[in-house]
Amino acid sequence: MNKFDDNKKIKTYSTGHLIKRLFSYIKPYKAKFILALILTLFTVLMDLLPALIQGSIIGILSLESFSEANDPKLLNIANYFMENLNITLKEFKLYSSLTIIGVYILIIVLNGFILYKSTMILQKIGQGIVKKLREETFSHIESLSIAQINKNPIGKYVTRVTSDMNKISLLYSDVIVNMVKAFLSIIVVLIVMIVISPLLSLYVLMVTPLLIVLSILFNKLSRKQFRLVRGSISNINAYLNENLAGMKVIQIFNQEDKKRNEFKAKNQELKKNQLKQILIFSIFRPLIYFLYLATRLIILFRGVFLIKDRRLTITSCVSFYNYISNLYNPIQNLADLFQTMQNGFASSERIFELLDTKIEIENEDDAIELDSFKGKIEFRNVWFAYIDENWILEDVSFVIKPGETVAFVGATGAGKTTILSLITRNYEINKGEILIDDIPIKKIKIESLRSNIGQMLQDVFLFSGTIKDNITLHDDKFSDEEINAAAKYVNADKLIDKLDGKMEYKVLERGSNFSSGERQLISFARTVVHKPNILILDEATANIDTETEVLIQDSLEKMMNIGTMLIVAHRLSTIQHADKIIVLHKGKIMESGTHQELLKQHGLYYNLYELQYKHLEAGE
Repeated sequence: MNKFDDNKKIKTYSTGHLIKRLFSYIKPYKAKFILALILTLFTVLMDLLPALIQGSIIGILSLESFSEANDPKLLNIANYFMENLNITLKEFKLYSSLTIIGVYILIIVLNGFILYKSTMILQKIGQGIVKKLREETFSHIESLSIAQINKNPIGKYVTRVTSDMNKISLLYSDVIVNMVKAFLSIIVVLIVMIVISPLLSLYVLMVTPLLIVLSILFNKLSRKQFRLVRGSISNINAYLNENLAGMKVIQIFNQEDKKRNEFKAKNQELKKNQLKQILIFSIFRPLIYFLYLATRLIILFRGVFLIKDRRLTITSCVSFYNYISNLYNPIQNLADLFQTMQNGFASSERIFELLDTKIEIENEDDAIELDSFKGKIEFRNVWFAYIDENWILEDVSFVIKPGETVAFVGATGAGKTTILSLITRNYEINKGEILIDDIPIKKIKIESLRSNIGQMLQDVFLFSGTIKDNITLHDDKFSDEEINAAAKYVNADKLIDKLDGKMEYKVLERGSNFSSGERQLISFARTVVHKPNILILDEATANIDTETEVLIQDSLEKMMNIGTMLIVAHRLSTIQHADKIIVLHKGKIMESGTHQELLKQHGLYYNLYELQYKHLEAGE
């Protein structure tokens, strides 16, 4: 089973909890929602008229002067109009039928207009709520720590914010009010039917327990199956996102067939779950329709005898018979709505599970905001592990003075990058304390902390857009002069001036139309324009092409004058002029000093330097 299988990890919620929570988002739209309900109630009442009108027309057309089957009320009305308007029974039938049809057409038009208004209100409410919920979800994702985000594939988050949100949108714009309408219709129709004929209503109510049992069973089975379907969709999105991003590696190692088979397996799982979902629904809906037909046959059979025994008029019987449709149509609609509702509930569980994820790294209540840092950094007996007590750092302590350039060296896994990540609170330490300007970083607001620290990483991420957008990150506070000055300061102007459009040159996804060195220069400009007091370079000089290496080295020398600089680099030639070099080994500080001081100690640093020097001598 895939470790990111979304059908295994999802938290489940009770239906009551989901309904309560979903309704809490309606509060800002309370007045509009009530108006939509009132309009819906009006449409419910309007829906009762066709059966009544049809029964009345049939009753009128069936009037005969000396027939015992006449409806007494209709016959009295007919006699009144014939006497006062001096018309025949045939003329009364014609005029009254045309009048009723005309009124019915007006009602249809009015009902259509009201239905349009209520639909538009609900759509606006639904879209407004989903907009807020989508922004809330995205904001929550942004607030998660790097460790929390890395626990799940990116495709899972994409599914939450897009596909799952669309399913929730249907709950507000379609399901809620239509379910209210369906329940109101059922209640109102039952009342009218009981008024017309308590005996026939009893026959109708005899099937109610069976309907309730079927609905409960359907609700239970479909809820479980919809969870599986949503999970399978999330799994496919996660798989696609990961493999499309890594397509270059897949093609290099000729893994297309393997990945194609893996995708087929996930697609087959989705197909299987969707077919089960369809099967459940395809059984439930016909059962409801069968009960509907059976009820109509019973009413038709009993109605004939009641008319014959003069216990029911033709008008009432026809109206009652037609009201069966008014009763079962909402029930069948509920079956459709149950499908959409369970789909929406399954998506809601996934959204709320994400929103309920506790943010691991937050501002403390007494955290302060600082406009700038002097640049002093101190680690006091810091311990850190990504998992349990598999310590990456063990009792690490050091002090970096303001304006110093300090490099961290050591073998892979020694804890170099971890130290840099802890300074920006991408992760929380297990024990000890980290201070900036003698203030514990937990007492500094995260936004303030990170805004004063500039980070340049080995794997530079460029967004789709222009070079200017990537330098400013769409922050309008920077003027063109500041942007150009930052680019010139780090030698990025030499690259940009060669491009068509210069700062407006289009950057493809992930900066694929630039080399590693070119992306790094843009990254340097991005860091400088934000004016940080502390600079972090994590393998920022690795994998640089020779064409831009000279520009990179010159840029680094200039950037060392900006403020405190922390460097992680495997190439020791790039850090020889650092004020201090800290040598790490298996999470502990083994040596510390300048380049020359460490060489004289003939320790780990000396061995690393000798090893690299011999590689260079050998031309490697």
